[in-house]
Amino acid sequence: MTIDIPDTLIALETTAWEEIRAGRLTVKTAAAVHQGVVAFAEASGEARLAVEERLKRIVRHGETG
Repeated sequence: MTIDIPDTLIALETTAWEEIRAGRLTVKTAAAVHQGVVAFAEASGEARLAVEERLKRIVRHGETG
């Protein structure tokens, strides 16, 4: 089963990934991603780690559907 990650969470992770690649990730950005992942995992009933892994595959590796 594929976890359907919302666009808002993808946008947060995209910002974080851009900051990481530029060497300027902020605590604020990292915390926003973490909070978004936790909230989505709780609301969807998915494991937090599974949500985070899926999100990173989408943003960092261009994985789809």
